[in-house]
Amino acid sequence: MAFFDCFNGDADGICALTQLRRHTPRDAQLVTGVKRDIQLLQRIQDEVVAGDAVTALDVSMDKNRSALDAILARGAAVFYCDHHFAGEVPEHDQLEALINTTPDVCTSLLINEKLQGAYRAWAVVGTFGDNLDRSAAGIAKPLNLTQSELDVLRDLGLYLNYNGYGPRLEDLYFDPKSLFERTVQFDSPFDFIAQDKQTFQTLANGYHDDMNHAAQLQAHFETAQAAVYVLPDAAWSRRVSGVFGNDLANRFPERAHAVLSVLDDANYVVSVRAPKVNKQGADAVCRQFATGGGRAAAAGINALPADSLATFIDVFTRYYQGV
Repeated sequence: MAFFDCFNGDADGICALTQLRRHTPRDAQLVTGVKRDIQLLQRIQDEVVAGDAVTALDVSMDKNRSALDAILARGAAVFYCDHHFAGEVPEHDQLEALINTTPDVCTSLLINEKLQGAYRAWAVVGTFGDNLDRSAAGIAKPLNLTQSELDVLRDLGLYLNYNGYGPRLEDLYFDPKSLFERTVQFDSPFDFIAQDKQTFQTLANGYHDDMNHAAQLQAHFETAQAAVYVLPDAAWSRRVSGVFGNDLANRFPERAHAVLSVLDDANYVVSVRAPKVNKQGADAVCRQFATGGGRAAAAGINALPADSLATFIDVFTRYYQGV
């Protein structure tokens, strides 16, 4: 019997799996990548056999549906937990699906509920990392943290999430697999911060350096309802694209934001954030493009052709002018 743990390489995916594996340790094959590398089940669909167990966390079932069907047909058991658009969830004796696409829910929060708060502080980190500050503060209440302790967990979530952005692993400070292997050693994120100071400081320094670059940017296109930022072709801009979008959403909660960074000579990577006062539509906008997907509050396009930039701006701004 073999185990496979497939998880998104951002804060939510890492913290969700950290909770699960602190609770139920497994010697599993880890399957992950950059944040936008979400079709993870395709990598293992030809490897699994009857009796194997697959865990899938924080990746859209809709984007993994054909691979999921193949894995179930081979006789493997699957636990699937996510909060992105799922499409039709199959009914199968070997599938346990925990799916909730409510805008204020993330995978770490769902795993926290499943484990009845056994590793709640890690769930708080993952929920902060998904920019769900209110939800994070809510589930943190039983921990009776001081404000400074809560701020530390928020910072860690921000840094872990920031590390996942970038189209290539070489753009990241840490391979998400390596980060999980570090976090899973600790029951508490406070222990991780105290005992793996170098990792925490590397993430913190990188985040703040990159955000200082981003602070100098001006909007490429801007209205009262929506703003589009096009970042320069640089490693820092590829890393910062998602967290810069979260930062803009927090600073201008009544406006939608799109942040584009250069993928290659012909394409952009796009991060979209719905207005925080109305967390709807980001996925609807992005799914109009071939490689788009995500959730209502936050979504993206993995490869937007450069010659489609004007079309994207039109679709994006028209949508949020009408909501």
